[in-house]
Amino acid sequence: MTQTPLEALGGEAGLTRLVNRFYDLVETDPKGARIMALHFQGHGLAHVREEQVNFLSGFLGGRGHYAEKHGHMDLRLLHDHVPIRAEDAEDWLALMDRALLDCGHQGAIVDRIRTVLRRAAMALVNRPALTG
Repeated sequence: MTQTPLEALGGEAGLTRLVNRFYDLVETDPKGARIMALHFQGHGLAHVREEQVNFLSGFLGGRGHYAEKHGHMDLRLLHDHVPIRAEDAEDWLALMDRALLDCGHQGAIVDRIRTVLRRAAMALVNRPALTG
């Protein structure tokens, strides 16, 4: 039987650990400064930790908590109001990669998760890169 990406991360408990590690990094690593500032324009980090677990659960093959609560999982619609540059997406991806490593996740299925997250993050870029 094929394992879902969510199962590879340890189910919802493992996903919660991953998301909490990720946002701990967002709060402490310089790469997280702009990500944190963008979240403070919205509902803040406490809210987003919960919603990220809800979203990623369905996104990674588990129960669709986010869709059940909000009716959809359209990433572009969810982030359309947020000014996201390629640099922001790269910072997000770097911190998520570090969180995956810190939580001990590795292997082919985790590499596929990274690929899918990269595609999603880059699809959200809606502002030009910084110049000069």
